[in-house]
This record gives sequence, structure tokens and C-alpha cells, in this order.
Amino acid sequence: MDIQHSANTEFSTRGAYVTGSEYTRDTNYIETRITRNAADGYPVEAGRYRLVVARACPWAHRSTIVRRLLGLEDAISIGVCGPTHDARSWTFDLDPGGLDPVLGIPRLQDAYFKRTPNYPRGITVPAVVDVPSGAVVTNNFPQITLDFSTEWGAFHRDGAPALYPEALREEIDTVNARVFTEVNNGVYRCGFAGSQEAYDAAYDRLFTALDWLEERLATQRYLVGDTITEADVRLFTTLVRFDAVYHGHFKCNRNKLIEMPALWAYARDLYQTPGFGDTVNFEQIKAHYYIVHEDLNPTQIVPKGPDESGWTTPHGREVLGGRPFGDGTPPTRPVDA
Repeated sequence: MDIQHSANTEFSTRGAYVTGSEYTRDTNYIETRITRNAADGYPVEAGRYRLVVARACPWAHRSTIVRRLLGLEDAISIGVCGPTHDARSWTFDLDPGGLDPVLGIPRLQDAYFKRTPNYPRGITVPAVVDVPSGAVVTNNFPQITLDFSTEWGAFHRDGAPALYPEALREEIDTVNARVFTEVNNGVYRCGFAGSQEAYDAAYDRLFTALDWLEERLATQRYLVGDTITEADVRLFTTLVRFDAVYHGHFKCNRNKLIEMPALWAYARDLYQTPGFGDTVNFEQIKAHYYIVHEDLNPTQIVPKGPDESGWTTPHGREVLGGRPFGDGTPPTRPVDA
């Protein structure tokens, strides 16, 4: 697919990402939840909500994986934005006429403004939109996937895995907290650092955490327990982008993922598991980072590499035991995102 991007400088992203010394992520999201008891006014209801994502975005990628693993495709429709955007909003440029076919809007911004006129924060993906009103319900990405597991159980497919089992939640939450601060967000602290000192500190923190993960995964197949959980989903979306964008574009270059034996084998194991690799689009991932982040790549030239063929090579992780889906089964239906 030929990725197109606008040369319009009126809404350039320059200055939007590298804004100071240390990069700090705005984590003030719309915290409204969709629950069985409709405590926030939004009940779990098949067909009512649309999950809006971009294949390029690691935070949105989590939700596409979990939706597929749990078999929520018939209950929650999906809208897919293109990989590039300007300073205003993600856009539906992959759809005919540049409009989401269900919401009928060209920009995700429109659904945010329907909820809060002139919404002052970032127009982020994933976002769950209430189709009848056309308004965003939530963009709280960590909670979205947890709610898919815990609140949407009535619509899970037969054989859906337990991604957030009660007996492991405390450990999953602990692992997730470190992975988020040091790895998921750690690569961004490197990439968007505005000073040498901030970059050096972020770099050291990132690779300290990756070394911890390398050691942990040398002796166990999955991050927590012997099956795939929410923790693996959250780590995978960073690892799958590491060599393609974070190593070079974000200067996370002590070593590549392919040079960390346990992490590389672990990432390949997940990639080859239905629901993970079949939701990856490397072309769109690279287009997003290299075109949108004008602060880091003013030429907007997208690299041709790296070679992706290694992702399908044998990983050998079976020797560590584990059952990917526990007592469940892999998803079988075609991928729609």
C-alpha cells in the first residue's frame, strides 16, 4: 500500500513531541467505563460501540489483540484510522471517501468534540465510540482491555482465554506497572527527550528493564503464569516495534531486539500465535513514526528495513512448557483489523 501524507504545513506536528527536557506522557484520559451494571451510564451491549484504532499505534494495538483473542468481533465493531495524521487528529483515510463507514466522520476528532466540544487534550487511539450518539465514551487504553476481559464475558467466544485471571491479577498488575513505566513509555522517553541528560537517563532505565525481562523470560515462557495474559499483550506491542522504529528512530540502540536471545524468541513465539502477528502491519507502523514525528525526522523519509522474515522463524520456546490459551483455544475467524 502506498502511504500518502499531506504537505500542508498549517497543521504540522513540529514542536508537538519534543517539548522540553524530559518527556512526560499526559495520562489524563476519559475514564468513563462500559460495564455490566452501567455505573457510568454505558451498559455492555452488543453492536452499540465502535472501537477506533490505528494499526500503527502500540496503545491501540493492545485492544485489537485482546478483541481478537476474546472473540469480541461481533459484539464490538472496529474502525481503523490511517497511519499518519497531522496536529489535529487521526483520520479515516483508509476508508472510501475518507469517512468511517459507521460513524460517517473524517476525523476521530469529531467524535471527541461530540463528547466534549473543543476537547483540549490529545485525540488518541484507541477510543471507544457510542455509535448512537457518535460520541467518544473512553480513551483510557489500559482500562479498555481489562474491561474487555472482565465486563464483556457474556460475548466472549467459546474457548476464549483468561487474559486477566483473578488468581494472577496482583502479579499481572505489578509486572504491567514496571513494563509501562520503563518499557512501553520508556522508549518514548528516549525518543522525545529534549536534552542529553534526559535521554541518557531514559536510555539507562529502558535497558535496565529490558535486561530484567531478558532474565525473567529465559526460564519461563510467558510473563505471568503459564499462559498468555494481559501482561504479554502489553509487552508484545512494544517489542514488535522495537527494531522497526524504536532502535533507530527513538535512539534505543544499545542493541536490537534480535540481539537479546530470550526476548527475541519470546516475541517470535507471540508473533506466531493467532491474534498477535496477524494484527501487525509493519508498513503502517513505520509510516506513522517516521512521517508523523517531524521533530525527529523532518525529511519524513521512511526506511525500507529491517528485514521482517525473522519473525516467522522457529522460536524454540515450547521447551519451557506453558499452554498459550490455557484451557481455551486459539481464535480462528479472519482478522478484520
